[in-house]
Amino acid sequence: MGYVGSVLVQRLRKSYPGAELIGVDMGFFGNCLSSTGILPECRVHHQYFADVRRLPGGLLSGVDAIVYLAALSNDPLGNAFEEATLNINYHACVQVAKKAKEVGVRSFVFASSCSVYGYAEDGARTEYSPVNPLTAYAKSKVWAERDLAPLADESFNVTCLRFATACGMSDRLRLDLVLNDFVAGAVAAKKIAILSDGTPWRPLIHVKDMARAIDWAIQRDPQRGEAFLTVNVGSDQWNYQVKDLAEAVAQVVPGVQVSVNNNAQPDKRSYRVNFSRFTQLAPGYTPKMNLIAAITELRDGLSSIRFNDEHFRQSKFIRLNTLMHLREQGLLTDSLEWAASAPGLKATA
Repeated sequence: MGYVGSVLVQRLRKSYPGAELIGVDMGFFGNCLSSTGILPECRVHHQYFADVRRLPGGLLSGVDAIVYLAALSNDPLGNAFEEATLNINYHACVQVAKKAKEVGVRSFVFASSCSVYGYAEDGARTEYSPVNPLTAYAKSKVWAERDLAPLADESFNVTCLRFATACGMSDRLRLDLVLNDFVAGAVAAKKIAILSDGTPWRPLIHVKDMARAIDWAIQRDPQRGEAFLTVNVGSDQWNYQVKDLAEAVAQVVPGVQVSVNNNAQPDKRSYRVNFSRFTQLAPGYTPKMNLIAAITELRDGLSSIRFNDEHFRQSKFIRLNTLMHLREQGLLTDSLEWAASAPGLKATA
């Protein structure tokens, strides 16, 4: 029921038409819809509203593969809710994986992140490069990878996908992602405000290409005995400086004014990533989208819902805003648990 999951279920429904798809989500962002079509969860057979920190008993029985997307998904969320970030992104992930192995699940796919590389200006990072996690979010990914590794064996395949920064249109759009932010500013106000000096490097990947990679990971055969695999997922052609992304958006949306914050503190998150190993391992599942196509899709998607909010950084499309609003209403506790709900509620689509 999030940004990536909404796109992933479409991909899995097409790739595995005979499979039973089961969704598990807390429902924090259920109302953050950016599409006039059907609810994304209508594409799964069963939707459970549950907390991964306390999964209902028996939920994993009979399951062949698990995709662990559950996470507080960026640095601002990690800064605001550090303990919950570690519990959801790391501790619960390892706990779910252990339960999965016990009941015979064969494949566990973990959505990790290239943010584990932190600050790296001396060349593109490979899977063998040292990690340098600078935030609670990045640390949660590093620690989850570390503790998942010993669980893998010939009967339990574990794949950690270190995704580049996500972008692109989704039925539950996020605008707290660099490219999505730029396109939203261009569409709503003909302005792109770069919060840094524009020089930091970011690798990007379209959310549809993330779903393609997850599809591959679900059914991959262990290669060269790699029951546990960590791999960078993205494209070498999608390593961009932030200012280059803004300029590309300005090409697609005419008349846009780009501003750079030359007085900004140096951004400690700057890294390029080498994706050659993923290209070698998954030649049929490498990214297909290009930057201009992604920008055009975002522009058209936002225009189709008549998006014109110049103050979108205070809107529900920023995940931190949604959680803070729920907290202010007394609906969420400090640990991001529903204050009054029925655990394990099951809705069948």
